[in-house]
Amino acid sequence: MKKDLDSLRALASQVRRDIVRMVYQCQSGHPGGSLGCTEYMVALYGAHLRYNLPFNMEGKNEDLFFLSNGHISALWYSVLSRHGFFPVSELATFRKINTRLQGHPATHEGLPGVRVASGSLGQGLSVGVGAALAKKLDSDPGLVFVLTGDGELDEGQNWEAIMSAAHHGVDNLIVTVDWNGQQIDGPTEKVMNLGDLPAKWRAFGWDVLLLENGNDMEEVVRSLDEAKSRLHQHKPVVILMKTVMGYGVDFMMGSHKWHGVAPNEEQCKNALAQLPETLGDY
Repeated sequence: MKKDLDSLRALASQVRRDIVRMVYQCQSGHPGGSLGCTEYMVALYGAHLRYNLPFNMEGKNEDLFFLSNGHISALWYSVLSRHGFFPVSELATFRKINTRLQGHPATHEGLPGVRVASGSLGQGLSVGVGAALAKKLDSDPGLVFVLTGDGELDEGQNWEAIMSAAHHGVDNLIVTVDWNGQQIDGPTEKVMNLGDLPAKWRAFGWDVLLLENGNDMEEVVRSLDEAKSRLHQHKPVVILMKTVMGYGVDFMMGSHKWHGVAPNEEQCKNALAQLPETLGDY
């Protein structure tokens, strides 16, 4: 496991470099949440998600992942490319004219790995519940994973989906909430206080796991293992994952101001100096 964890950590460092460079080069994007969720996405694709290549949109007999907080697309694109869904060199086209790597994931260009457009917040969990129900109806052993943000839970549609999943016993579904306490306009407790988040999910009928440090690779891997072990018990599972926005780059960490701001040249060099190049830049 130590070797596996070391590999995952090395990939996470390279993915962070990709994120910083992508956002800097187009002077547009969302580095804060992307950097904060890097361990989760690297652990998911590197140690847990069962998928086939070449990519097939239907995803029968494999696991599905839906990114609800689609603004952290730079992270997802990096991880997808580093796992062979499309060439790593394509990261250089991020948010450019006619690219497949739109600012928010889209399906019209047929980017491998993306099954649904996600930019309008609050919709990903509904899609995930539907996909998980479809797999149960088809006796498909594949699981469904969804990542959402805590600020995104301000959207009422999430709570309809949460209630629906519990009502229908969707127990092949794992939702992870990026619980970083920040959103575009400031701290979540000031914009729209979520209150006792674990109690809310439990009250809605979910099995709740608390991940205290979502920027520790070992804890993330272990939490995903634990979540999978709790499936098929007539309840959906949620991981409430505490992360630090902008993790890995000291001047970005913990601040909502880096939700959707690109670094300048000096800031980019400073950030990259903090992130070891482990697999080669694109």
